[in-house]
Amino acid sequence: MSITLRVAVRQFGPFESAVVRQFDDFIASTGEEARIEIAALDLNPLHDTLVQRRELASGAWDLAFLSTDWIAEVVALGLVENLLPFQAKEPIADFPAAWSPSLLGLQTFADGFWGMPYHDGPECLVYRKDLFDAAGLAAPTTWDDFAATARRLHAPAEGRYGTALALFPDGHNGFYDFCMHVWTRGGELFTLEGAPTLPGAAARDALDFIRTLARDISAIAPDPQALDSVRSGLMFAAGEIAMMVNWFGFAAYAQTAPESRVAGRVAVAPIPRGTRGKSVSLNVFWMLAMASGSRHQDLVWRFMRHCASAPMDRLTTLEGAIGTRMSTWRDEEVNRRIPFFHQLETLHRDARELPRLARLADISHVIDAMLARAVNSDEPSDALLVAAQARIEEIAR
Repeated sequence: MSITLRVAVRQFGPFESAVVRQFDDFIASTGEEARIEIAALDLNPLHDTLVQRRELASGAWDLAFLSTDWIAEVVALGLVENLLPFQAKEPIADFPAAWSPSLLGLQTFADGFWGMPYHDGPECLVYRKDLFDAAGLAAPTTWDDFAATARRLHAPAEGRYGTALALFPDGHNGFYDFCMHVWTRGGELFTLEGAPTLPGAAARDALDFIRTLARDISAIAPDPQALDSVRSGLMFAAGEIAMMVNWFGFAAYAQTAPESRVAGRVAVAPIPRGTRGKSVSLNVFWMLAMASGSRHQDLVWRFMRHCASAPMDRLTTLEGAIGTRMSTWRDEEVNRRIPFFHQLETLHRDARELPRLARLADISHVIDAMLARAVNSDEPSDALLVAAQARIEEIAR
């Protein structure tokens, strides 16, 4: 009797097509009698289904796409399986050497390894090289230059905005951007132990910059609180944005997608910095994790091993996502299609990680609320930071 593996997928066309093609290849190459059933869920519904409702432990799912933001939470709740025993029994032959260490650390803790990297791509500056060349501009290296360049290239009469802010309050877009703005100004949001440290000059400068840019109709796309990273990425590919800070994957999409209006005219560069800081990217990625409630865990592991192979990681990339193996980053065909793909190694060297906190999802929504108050009011940034600090301390307790 054929087994059906149920996979919860982050709603994104390349994820959905890649995992189905990888399963088809798995069946063709192994002769397993199994089929796949995927359910594609948007970000918050995915977290609500798998984590809040504990469905990873219920037997409803066998395999799931999980953000590294959630890994401490799902491990604390017993929702995913430790992959080390499976690796010891049926190892991935070139593991861990084939991956950058930056893609293995977040999910390695508590005497376990809790997820295989699937889709990567740190945040970076993504820009239209044709517009920059025509205007004689270089990629901005500071946030002041970034704002000035956005105003220079802002041309709404031509259907193009200088830049966009993705402040949709989903616990990801604004939170990530705020972290990078603080880091690139030499500040910290948490201690090494994970305690919040929001109030301070770097965070105040970051919040002032974001709220000022969000109101600058001479530089940005309107209604930033309705935009998330996906929507702004699609706007860039449609030729509606001259530059943005966004995930590397959206640069690759804009460079290669048949529907992109800017294909062949895309470039990436490091994140700009403040006057007291340095360029810092953010390392957040999607993993495949084995559901603790799965009744087919050996089969799940064999499929996970297959997805982790070099040909399947390359397939992930060619489908429009971002593979995680260094062999894919260096692949000649991939770099012919996406000439900046090899820059992933450099971006990873300057990438940082968020603290591994079980309540990180709740904390991120506090930052979202703070950003919304900053954009929609004139309340002083220092007061907003103090209030957010107090709320996060309550959550931590």
